[in-house]
Amino acid sequence: MKSIKLRKVGNSFSFTVPKELVEKYNLKEGEELHLIENNDGFTLTPFNPEKWANAFDKTNNKYRNTLKELSK
Repeated sequence: MKSIKLRKVGNSFSFTVPKELVEKYNLKEGEELHLIENNDGFTLTPFNPEKWANAFDKTNNKYRNTLKELSK
């Protein structure tokens, strides 16, 4: 687990992403990150949850019958 400190920037706060995570997730300057609120706080991810959900729905619809047979 890594700890980071928030810094005041105007009316907002910011933080620095550690180099190890930048390299691990191949993050680039200006790249959009997605903040997902949940019961325990929040999750910050480089993966677009809406895009992932759409891809899942498309696959689920395409292979609906196959998935139904496999679930038996």
